[in-house]
Amino acid sequence: MLIYSILFILLSNAVTFRRDKSILYSRVAIIALLYSSLLAFNSLYLTYLDTGIGLYGGLFHATGITQTFHVFIFLISATILQLTAFYPRRVLILEKSSLYSLLFYNIAYYRTNIINKMGEQFKIIEYPLIILFIITGAVFLVSTSDLVSIFLSIELQSYGLYLLSTLYRNSELATSGGLTYFLLGGLSSCFILLGTSLLYANSGTTNLDGIYVITSLSDTCFAHSDNSSILHWYQPHYINMALLILSVGFLFKVSAAPFHFWSPDVYDAIPTIVTTFVAIVAKISIFIFLLELVHYTSNTLFQNEFSWTSSLLLSSLFSLIIGTVVGLTQFRIKRLFAYSTISHVGFILLALSINSIESIQAFIFYLMQYSISNLNAFVLLISIGYSLYYYVNDNPDYLDLKDKNNSPIQLISQIKGLFHLNPTLALSLAITIFSFVGIPPLIGFFAKQMVLSAALDSGYVFLTLVAILTSVISAVYYLNIIRQVFFDKPEYIINPALKDVNMSATLIHTSVQNKENVSTEKLKFKYQNIILSSSLTITISILTLVISLFIFMPQQWLSMANILALILFNT
Repeated sequence: MLIYSILFILLSNAVTFRRDKSILYSRVAIIALLYSSLLAFNSLYLTYLDTGIGLYGGLFHATGITQTFHVFIFLISATILQLTAFYPRRVLILEKSSLYSLLFYNIAYYRTNIINKMGEQFKIIEYPLIILFIITGAVFLVSTSDLVSIFLSIELQSYGLYLLSTLYRNSELATSGGLTYFLLGGLSSCFILLGTSLLYANSGTTNLDGIYVITSLSDTCFAHSDNSSILHWYQPHYINMALLILSVGFLFKVSAAPFHFWSPDVYDAIPTIVTTFVAIVAKISIFIFLLELVHYTSNTLFQNEFSWTSSLLLSSLFSLIIGTVVGLTQFRIKRLFAYSTISHVGFILLALSINSIESIQAFIFYLMQYSISNLNAFVLLISIGYSLYYYVNDNPDYLDLKDKNNSPIQLISQIKGLFHLNPTLALSLAITIFSFVGIPPLIGFFAKQMVLSAALDSGYVFLTLVAILTSVISAVYYLNIIRQVFFDKPEYIINPALKDVNMSATLIHTSVQNKENVSTEKLKFKYQNIILSSSLTITISILTLVISLFIFMPQQWLSMANILALILFNT
């Protein structure tokens, strides 16, 4: 379905000259993703009944975990595509907002700035096409079971992300950020390629199932060292070192410390709409791939003195500390979100490297809730920028910001006093940030509690203490945002040029019986009638309700995470 969609959008791009078709292509891509999620959901019964299905001669496999996260990636991506599939603002005139009026009337207004029709994201027809390429790579990576398909999948995903980062051709910041991402992403790909080549050289097979078997056998032979053993030359540290090098490349991709240095600069430089996709979808696919790799290479009959998963624990420790401590000094909001992401990656890696049923359940749950909370945070950031349409601010710090059209909110101080301007958006932002902190009864609290419980049960007392301390310290920079939003006075004033202006619109009524019988009516409206579009408000409402009301509907989420963990341990 994804490949068909890519082909059709390519053909459509080839025969059109109109750049404003981008909004239509984004809607087509959303429909394709929703249908793909339905196909993946319908195939879940095939994978839950057994240990999974091999595809294309063992290059890929379909299991309960892969299919579940296919559905999750499709739904998250469709939500992100809404940002470019609908205009961000609309005009609401209450007198003409009855159900009958909504069905049979259409309001036309000719100032395109009101609805941001000329925004650059609506003039890039390649945008949904590149996102579909990235999603294809992500889906392949989740399902991969061969060294060849690993590299092809991660590169398909990464190349799309590099292009997406530099897609805003007129933005100097986006170009420099995308170039940084490309150069350091190429370096991480070298580590992945070196790791895969060493795995093949040491095992003689590219199939991951074969490598898992050899890992277990080599551990057995190492424990019963005998020169006459056929497998004596398969020393465990060979494969462990190869997997260690491979993991360095993937830790680069997910911006885990100490390989995190590219992410704050890239997140801050590229447009916020692009940051939303780069920060979420790229991580989900890599973590699910690492889940199976960690599980099958660390479940050996005899434990060695050294295991490559120890590097994940070390990276988890660094991520928790660096993401928290360095985040305290940030005043740019997307850089702060980048360091927040690094801190959360520390929790995810901690759950991943423990590799028990409880920790895998915590890992799956944490990854899902973090993706939803992060998505809501970025959508809120974009919506706040659009909601300040008729306000002006004379602060010289804001006037000198670069690339304001693509990233209207760049400094934390720009959302100062938001509660006095838009209480609903401020409350949604507060709920999301409190979830990041881990305050009960929000969903983030339960995710952190599950990870810490699994770590304590497995004897990781020091890492648990570090995780608790860093969570408390990170609350400082989160609560600083809350303080500025709710307790500071706003620096914005209503634009004098719009204050007393009567803007005009035309109300068009088309008869159902006779399409040619069209009546029109002139309307006047004020700046207060310009509001956020339904696509943004409904998305924010649903995501905020999921975050805040999790305590009333926990069973489905927890049961799904538990079932997926049990399936993994039973295979």
